[in-house]
Amino acid sequence: MKALVTGATGFIGSHLVDALLERGIEVRCIVRRQSNRRWLAGKPIELVEASLTEPASLPAAVKGVDVIYHVAGLIAARSMAEFMRGNRDATMNLLQAALRYAPNLQRFLFLSSLAAVGPAPSLSEPVTEETPYHPLTAYGKSKRAAEEAVLAVAEQLPVTIVRPPAVYGPRDAATLPFFRSVRLGIAPLIGFRDKYLSLIHVRDLVRGILLAAEAQRAIGRVYFISSEEYYTWEQLAEVARIAVGRRRVWRLRIPHGIVMGIASIAEVAGWFTRRPPVFDFEKGRDIVQSYWICSPERARKELGYRQTVGLVEGMRETVAWYREHGWL
Repeated sequence: MKALVTGATGFIGSHLVDALLERGIEVRCIVRRQSNRRWLAGKPIELVEASLTEPASLPAAVKGVDVIYHVAGLIAARSMAEFMRGNRDATMNLLQAALRYAPNLQRFLFLSSLAAVGPAPSLSEPVTEETPYHPLTAYGKSKRAAEEAVLAVAEQLPVTIVRPPAVYGPRDAATLPFFRSVRLGIAPLIGFRDKYLSLIHVRDLVRGILLAAEAQRAIGRVYFISSEEYYTWEQLAEVARIAVGRRRVWRLRIPHGIVMGIASIAEVAGWFTRRPPVFDFEKGRDIVQSYWICSPERARKELGYRQTVGLVEGMRETVAWYREHGWL
C-alpha cells in the first residue's frame, strides 16, 4: 500500500504521516522547494517536489499510489481569488491528476473544515452533514468550493470528505498564543456570553481520517470528525490554567466591537506586509460566533469513530510538548 499525503510538512499532515508509517504503509509526500521539512526529517518517506497550483508537476506525485490524503490548504490570503486558487483550484488540479495518472486509486480523501458549512444556529442544533452550506468567510467559501469539486467526480473516483472543527495538539502553532496568554495569567474571552465550540485533538482526527479512508461504505460520503463534547472558552481557559500550572488567571472579557476593531486594524496593517495577516476582519467574524459546533454522530455510526483524547489529557500533552520544544 502506498499513500500520497499533501500538506505533510504541516501540523495535521505530519501527524498523519506518522500514523501511516506506524501502520507499515509506504508514504510519498508532496513538498514545495521552500517548505520547512522539520517534522519529516529522518523519516522513511519519499519526497516529491511539486506544487498543487502547477498541474504539470503532479503526475510524478500521483503515479502508483493507492490512496491520496489531500490535507494541504490555504488558511490565510489577501482575497477571495487567492483563497480559491489555493483551495478549490489546487484540489481540482490534484483530482485531475488522479483521474489521469492514478487509475488504480482506492481512495481520495479530502480534508475540509467546519468552516465550509458555517456555525450552528443554537446549542441544541449542532451542524451535521445534512446542514446546508452557509460559510461566513472567504476561507469557508473556498473550502466549500473544494468540497463541491471533490463530489463532482464522485462517480469517477472513490472520494471521501472529512470535516474537522478546531484542531489542537503537539506541533500546533495556531493555538500556541492562547496557551502563552494563559501562562502569563490572562485568559482572553470573546464577548459576555458563553460561546461553544467543538474541538478535536490531532490524534483523534488522524484516527478518524484513517477510519474514513479505509471504510468501504465511506466512499462518496462526508463526515464530521470531532469531539463528542462542546466546550466553552471558560472551560478551555480553566483546563489550560491547570495544564500550564498557574494558580489563577484573569479572565479578560473582550466586547465584540473591540474584537472587530482590532481585526480591522490588523487587516489594514496586513496590506503593508509580505504575508497576509492570520487575523483579519473575516477571522474576527468567525470568533464572535456563538456556536461553532458539529455532530460526529454519522462517523460514530458508520465508521465506529469515538473521541478517545479528553480535553484535560489533550491539553496536558500539548503543553508538555510545547515546553519540551521550547515553545512555551
